[in-house]
Amino acid sequence: MGDASIEPLEEEPGDSVSPRALDLVLRVGELLLASGEATERVNESMLSLAVAYELPRADVAVTFTVITVNVHPGNGAMPVTGGRAIRRRFPAYWRLVALHALVQEASLGLLDVEEAHRRLAEIKRMPPPYPPWLMIVGLGLIAASASVMVGGGPLVAGTAFVATILGDRAAAALARRGIAEFFQLTVAAAIGAASASLVIAIGAPSHASAIVTGAVLALLPGRPLVASIQDGITGDLISAAARLLEVFFIVAAIVSGLGVVVYVAVRLGVPVDVGALPAAPTSLLPVTVIAAAAVSLTFAVSLAVPRRALAAAALGGALIWVVYVLARGAGVTPVLASAIGAVVVGLLGNLLARRRQEPALPYIVPAIAPLLPGTAMYRGMIELNLGLPQTGLLSLIGGISVALALGAGVNLGGEFVRSFQRVGLGVSGRGARPAARRTRGY
Repeated sequence: MGDASIEPLEEEPGDSVSPRALDLVLRVGELLLASGEATERVNESMLSLAVAYELPRADVAVTFTVITVNVHPGNGAMPVTGGRAIRRRFPAYWRLVALHALVQEASLGLLDVEEAHRRLAEIKRMPPPYPPWLMIVGLGLIAASASVMVGGGPLVAGTAFVATILGDRAAAALARRGIAEFFQLTVAAAIGAASASLVIAIGAPSHASAIVTGAVLALLPGRPLVASIQDGITGDLISAAARLLEVFFIVAAIVSGLGVVVYVAVRLGVPVDVGALPAAPTSLLPVTVIAAAAVSLTFAVSLAVPRRALAAAALGGALIWVVYVLARGAGVTPVLASAIGAVVVGLLGNLLARRRQEPALPYIVPAIAPLLPGTAMYRGMIELNLGLPQTGLLSLIGGISVALALGAGVNLGGEFVRSFQRVGLGVSGRGARPAARRTRGY
């Protein structure tokens, strides 16, 4: 045999990685997460874009504050990694709809990378569908509608409206000075409770609870609550824990504002009475159903939901209230009645979103607003400051339980839709979770 050496074969070059495509995936994921989308949907959308623009063997990791994309060209080439930090989150549901349309068109091969970047830049510059003053007024109308829903009249609704607007403007002034959001919410809740205490002091205790219920309802965290439950259900436990902690601090800020004002009012001799608080209605009155629809409608405006979704949001608010009252009339507990209503609106909201090929959050988050537990929060703080710590804690726990039941209910409705959906937005059908049926919690 000769001693001629055998030359090793050269490795084929790895797949190319397009920097523009990688940048697009990261920018879309960042804007989706910052606009309030759930972690699973962000993950699915980013993977869809990675497949559409042929990023080889892309892995996407999404948490509450950071998104990362790892691309593996193969054949010994070094992996390429990109990431972004989410420093500010703002509910911008009109952007969610536009972003999901971009992802869908890109997934179908209708957009090249440069066209997708141009569309993304347009979406980032897109103004909200409503002027800023209307979104501020919307917060006041949430409070006014909620106070009517629990038994208040025109004077009470007007007081709740003014208190909420003053609280929002005070919080905005603190924000301009760099004060943390926790204290902004504390001050906003305190102004609502102070208005209620003033009404009690002048001799109308039965109206005070309606005022503070409306003011608190405008502050309660319906959006992060739904997203946190959805993240937990879908297995994104880090994001779920972070979002739930965000909900906890928002609720803690509201409770702190209420607690300080109620404590001062009791010490000053204001006759705060738990017995004057409104009870859940056991009959359906046209004015309460209309008020529930108005709560959801104005909540949708404050979340900058697209105009075409406003009617669905109002109908969802009326529907969840009707289901809740009927369930309560049948002897169902408040927590279970809230969950039943949330499942119904979650199911119908997801079906409508699927029909329109849009994300579901703009349809389901405003719809749960009428059942957010503003009265339970107020009741708990009054009981704590009247020397009833056990009863007060139970009231607060009951309110938190209702809130969690709402979040779990709307997500369960979405799971029903998903179980019969083969392919959806961002490849979100039942085949997108191949491991969901196999883990069994291990």
